[in-house]
Amino acid sequence: MGHNHGHDHGSTPLQADRGTRRRLLIAFGITAIIVVAQAVGSVVTGSLALLTDTAHALADASGLLVAVIAATMMLRPPSSKRTWGFARIEVIAALGQAVLLIVVGSYAAIEGVRRLFEPADVPGTELLVFGVIGLIANIAAIVVLASRRGDNFNMRAAFLEVLNDALGSVGVIVAAIVINTTGFQRADTIAALFIAALIIPRAFTLLRQTVKVLMEYAPTGLDLDEVRDHILELDHVRDVHDLHASMIGTGLPVISAHVVIDDQCFESGHAPQILEEILTCVKEHFPVSIDHATIQLETAAVRDRESPAVRHA
Repeated sequence: MGHNHGHDHGSTPLQADRGTRRRLLIAFGITAIIVVAQAVGSVVTGSLALLTDTAHALADASGLLVAVIAATMMLRPPSSKRTWGFARIEVIAALGQAVLLIVVGSYAAIEGVRRLFEPADVPGTELLVFGVIGLIANIAAIVVLASRRGDNFNMRAAFLEVLNDALGSVGVIVAAIVINTTGFQRADTIAALFIAALIIPRAFTLLRQTVKVLMEYAPTGLDLDEVRDHILELDHVRDVHDLHASMIGTGLPVISAHVVIDDQCFESGHAPQILEEILTCVKEHFPVSIDHATIQLETAAVRDRESPAVRHA
C-alpha cells in the first residue's frame, strides 16, 4: 500500500568537479610553501606569533590535503553498497579540520598568556620579512579559492582557513613594525593571541555545522512541524508520521514521511495525484528546496499495524 518516490541514487550534486580539486591542489601547494617559510622564520626569530601562524598554516595545509583527498573520493560514483557514494566525506574532512584548529588555537592561547609574563627577544626586521612572505602567499591562495568557496563544506573550510591565515600574517607584520619602532616585545605575544582568537571561534562554528550534519539534524531553515501542517492541508490526507529530514552533505537535503490518505484514493487511482501534490509541496513551499523525497502513502489500517517504536515523529 506504499508509494515510494526518490530520485536516482546514481548521481548526486555533491560530487566535486575537477576544477574544484585543481584549485584545492594549487592552494595546498601555496600553503605548504608558507609552512616551510614560516617554520624557518619562527626558528630564526623565536617569534611566538610566527610560530602560531606556522602552526595555523600547517593546520591549513593538512586541511587542504584532506580536502583534496575528499574531493578526489567524491568523484567516485555511488554503488549498491555506497548508495550516496562518498558524498558525506567532505563533512568528515571538515570535522577533522575543525578539531585540528581547536588544538592549534588552544596551544597558542596558553603559550601566549605565558609569554605575556616572560616576553622573548624577537628581531623585528626578520619577523617583518617572513610576515610579508606569508601574507603574499596567502593572498595568492585566497584568489585561487575565492570563486568556488561556496561549493561545499570543504571549499568553505579551505577558503576560511587561508583567509584567517592571511589575517594572522597581518598580525605578524603589525607586531614586527611595533617591535622595530618601539621595542615593545610583547607585541609578538599579543599578535599570537590575536591569531588564536581568529582560529578558535571559526573552528567551533565549523565543528557545530559538521556535527549537525553527522547527527542528521533537520536542514537549517526547514521547520518539520510546518511541513507536516502543510501536507495535512491537502485533500484526502489524514495523517503524517515518521517524518524525517536531514542533510547528506552540502546541497543535498533529503526528506521522508509516511502519509495516511483515504482508503478510496487507492481504489479510485487518485493516490498518484496526491503523491505529486505532496512532492510539489515539499519542493516549492519551503525555504529549503528538497529534490530528493521519499514518501510512503498508506491507509489508516497500515499505520495502525506499525510498531509504536516505528510510528513516531
